[in-house]
Amino acid sequence: MHTSTEGPDRPLDSRTAQSLEDCVIGDVPAWGLPVAHDLVTTLLSQESPFPCSFAVAAAKKHSLRFGFVESARDEGTWGPLVDILRAYLDCYQELGRDTSLVVFFQPDEQQESLQDYFTRFWSVLQFLHEKDPEPWPAETPTDPEDTWWEFSFGGTEIFVVCNTPAHVTRLSRHSPGFMITFQPRWVFDGLAPDSPRGAKAREVIRNRIRRYDGMEPARELGNYGDPANREWRQYFLPDTPQERMTRCPFHAARQRGADGSEQAGGPAAPPLAEEIG
Repeated sequence: MHTSTEGPDRPLDSRTAQSLEDCVIGDVPAWGLPVAHDLVTTLLSQESPFPCSFAVAAAKKHSLRFGFVESARDEGTWGPLVDILRAYLDCYQELGRDTSLVVFFQPDEQQESLQDYFTRFWSVLQFLHEKDPEPWPAETPTDPEDTWWEFSFGGTEIFVVCNTPAHVTRLSRHSPGFMITFQPRWVFDGLAPDSPRGAKAREVIRNRIRRYDGMEPARELGNYGDPANREWRQYFLPDTPQERMTRCPFHAARQRGADGSEQAGGPAAPPLAEEIG
């Protein structure tokens, strides 16, 4: 998401810092709270209303939760993310429907390409999958091309969104650093597209996207369960309407057997040279 121009180096007063720290799961690095504050400032902006009204509501209710990872490039630093996500899944329902876990990776001085961030994003999800202490949910398909597929961790289906510095046209997916947001599918209960509340929410969000991004909503945005929709395509959006993601790199390392039990999957899918084209 397009973050505030105030910048993460702006000093925080003690009250603001404490309010943010109360929403953190895991350790708080020196760079962490200013980055989180920058995001909250963006979400609460009156001059440039952020498209996702649910994220705005969560910021107002202090029901967002934040986690910090030292490096997006170094997989050796990703271990704490497993514990951060597990801790969030233990408490998210207590926070109400307007909640998300936002994980910030320490911003790099050198910006990478959109393709590099795409590869890194799916590497993080693959890492979480392989470290998942729980089996893949029995009712959730393991093939990303299945209409009902959703990323899952800890036995919970989770909608995932990635924001990067390389998103410079689609501003709603821009952030100064690599950032991943996790939303348990539970938060969308009662928002079916054919329900009045769900239809209204989609209309509001799409209109706000048009104003915020200065372009039509991405064609990848669809409704869960729609035969034409693929959830994975919404996780990491291309920066322009001309770009297209070819196929999903995610590989379910553990497949379900015919009896519903977990079995070891085949070797991980080979890396793809071109995912966005």
